[in-house]
Amino acid sequence: MKPGLLITGGAGLLAANWAAAVMDTYAVTLGMHARRIMIDGVDCRIISLESADSIATAIKEASASVVVHAAAMTNVDACEASPTEAHHANVEIARNVARACAACGAKLLHVSTDHVFSGMNSMMDEAEAIGPINVYAQTKASGEVAVLDACPSAIVSRTNFFGWGLPYRKSFSDTVVEALRSGQKIGLFCDAFFTPILMTRLIDASLGLIEADVSGVFHMVGDERLSKYEFGLRIAKAFDLDPDLVRPTRLAERLDLAPRPLDLSLDNRKMCSVIGHDIGDVDSQLVWLREQESDRLQLKAVS
Repeated sequence: MKPGLLITGGAGLLAANWAAAVMDTYAVTLGMHARRIMIDGVDCRIISLESADSIATAIKEASASVVVHAAAMTNVDACEASPTEAHHANVEIARNVARACAACGAKLLHVSTDHVFSGMNSMMDEAEAIGPINVYAQTKASGEVAVLDACPSAIVSRTNFFGWGLPYRKSFSDTVVEALRSGQKIGLFCDAFFTPILMTRLIDASLGLIEADVSGVFHMVGDERLSKYEFGLRIAKAFDLDPDLVRPTRLAERLDLAPRPLDLSLDNRKMCSVIGHDIGDVDSQLVWLREQESDRLQLKAVS
């Protein structure tokens, strides 16, 4: 009998792909809120996250020994415009999930973000002090604290992933590939740095941490720091597309946007020491991305 796994934020990019990736190993329940999707082999249902009791009921009904909390308000500018809504989504609901997991004895992996740092330094490790500079980051940072206070055995995953998206939710790499394939120029920030990880590599690494029964904060990112502009050039190379269509722009000049850290790069050595291997450089991950295109997630129904 397969162990039970409950994933929140079920219609989101990460949650839906996570469910499809592990359904042969886990009996997956994909919890959704407003948007409903269907994936063959996955129990897709509406779950209320408004109380620890309602979440605990869902955990018990799913016989879930593991919960992945991927539901969040992630649009940086929307969070800046609606801080109360962002706090509810990223702190209060995260606390509810953590309390439910603690009550049920379920292992929790909480998906956080690399945005919690100020962006003034590179390749930050887990011991470094955070310094959120926008509402999104502030609420995600507070969510981390709330989760670990309520459920000390939880894993907090600070990450920044890419992979094939959904019909209604494109990933960053989707946007670049689609623009280049259509012959459109695309501007990408040459002054904004990150350590991207392929979604399937993130999922595999997460399962490794869960199996190791570790807890606390982990930087679950790739091995290589590069700018968004350089990432676009690497995508063009991996997919045999025209790199001249990728144009450098500067995040520092986008005064119309909510403040964002210029450097999101994180040090992933703590994670790698647990799972026993590196993630691989960006070029190798993009090779895998291209190979995965024919197997990208197909949703049976979307409403």
